[in-house]
Amino acid sequence: MKNIVVFASGNGSNFKKIFYCIENREINGSLVMLISNNPNSGAIKFAEENKINYKVLNNHRCNNSLDKEYEIVLRDCNVDLILLAGFMKKIPKNVVRLYKKKIMNIHPALLPKYGGKGFYGMNVHNAVINSGDNYSGATVHYVNEFYDKGDVIIQKKVKIELNDDAHSLSKKVLSIEHEIYPQAIKEFCDNNKNIN
Repeated sequence: MKNIVVFASGNGSNFKKIFYCIENREINGSLVMLISNNPNSGAIKFAEENKINYKVLNNHRCNNSLDKEYEIVLRDCNVDLILLAGFMKKIPKNVVRLYKKKIMNIHPALLPKYGGKGFYGMNVHNAVINSGDNYSGATVHYVNEFYDKGDVIIQKKVKIELNDDAHSLSKKVLSIEHEIYPQAIKEFCDNNKNIN
């Protein structure tokens, strides 16, 4: 069983989906910690309600340098897999180096399109709608030192209809995220050689 740490900044819908998949034994993992930079996030509230250990790490709350604090907390968790689920901060280089091919992110577009700094949430969906593309989707990828540039693990497309706007597209893409992220996590936890 793999020790999993989730990083989330907002409402945490992917965090919740991961939690329920683990609870239902669809993923052979143990959710040992939630890390958030936002003490008022929906993810923290959910963690409190479900007795999940959590830690708030931001520049106001750390005794050490923030980069070092991440390292200490993750080492103490004996973490096997780190999952970014709407985490709005860049993962420090020291953490990326220590956990190479052990940090996954879910991105609400078909990378390499609509990736990079500033491309998150509704910014992505607005850009896709404005582009006139016929398809969007979601991508699970490994995290490296550059925004959204790590190796792609899995992608799935969704058709953009003429009446779609950024909000309707975001709902379609979120549905795909909730499908492919657990799939990638399950394969990692089952030691699938295709993604490890």
